[in-house]
Amino acid sequence: MLGLKLLTDPRWANIAESNLGEILTDHAWCEQKAASNAIMLITQNPEYEDLVHELTAIAIEEMQHFQMVIDIIKERGYTLGRERKDDYVGRLLKFAKKDGSRNQAFIDRLLFAAMIEARSCERFRVLSKNIKDENLGKFYYDLMVSEANHYTTFLNFAKKYTVDVDVDKRWQEWLDFEGDLIQSYGTKEYIHG
Repeated sequence: MLGLKLLTDPRWANIAESNLGEILTDHAWCEQKAASNAIMLITQNPEYEDLVHELTAIAIEEMQHFQMVIDIIKERGYTLGRERKDDYVGRLLKFAKKDGSRNQAFIDRLLFAAMIEARSCERFRVLSKNIKDENLGKFYYDLMVSEANHYTTFLNFAKKYTVDVDVDKRWQEWLDFEGDLIQSYGTKEYIHG
């Protein structure tokens, strides 16, 4: 369904589970950044009433996920660490088209968001199926379902609001780029690492 070119090695879950404090901290900040991205899309595109409505709900949901992860961190005796630079996301951002028309930049920002949601969904699936902690496995399963819905929302808005972009062609370019990019990741206790 997601179209990702390379799936995460299930052994990545062992890396994540070996340092839960790190993966949970990274996960918390990923949720916060996802909320911020939804808010940025709203502020830059307020003329699309349905987008504003849907992305407001996503921003709220992402902050609820942030709170849930913070609660897990606290109940397990960890401390929320500082936000780290997400190299994976940074490299995706560089791939996004910023020149060209306003519509092209808007569509690429939606596709950027869809890509992050797709990879997060896939990583949460790996965690849900492979992590030994049953409570965390259920938690990540529920988040996997949520991320899949967000992925679909962003992709559908890109298709709805395109003016001068062949969204299917551009999405394939995103999938190809990310397929090459992700080969450098999967060895650290980061959601995209």
